[in-house]
Amino acid sequence: MIERTIVVGIDGSTSSLRAAAYAVGLARREQCRLVAVYVRTLPAATLSLIDSGGHAAAATVDAHDAVEDQLRSALVDHASLIVRTGEPFTELVGVAEELQADAVIVGRSANVWHRVAGSVAVKLVRCARWPVTVVP
Repeated sequence: MIERTIVVGIDGSTSSLRAAAYAVGLARREQCRLVAVYVRTLPAATLSLIDSGGHAAAATVDAHDAVEDQLRSALVDHASLIVRTGEPFTELVGVAEELQADAVIVGRSANVWHRVAGSVAVKLVRCARWPVTVVP
């Protein structure tokens, strides 16, 4: 029997934590493996030009470390955590393909810019490779 897998994208935001809680319950009910994916985004190239002392980049790394630690402790009994660095959509798709995911769950973006450029959730739905659940 092939083990079914649910992938949930988390970034520490309120909606992603709600998505994680939903995914935990769904995986438990469906008796699926749950894999949480946290993507560390790279600081923008312009930030490195402005921040000659490296303070902003160091603060970004520290913030990523803090979120990762919180997620590891919160998910320890419920899911395995995969941490990647890059663009969230690309990394989520990559993990879902590697694991042959049966479903992908993400939280709704609260970023106004995403309404114009497209959020990770919208891109995943348009990708149409797996069922995608977007948790508000």
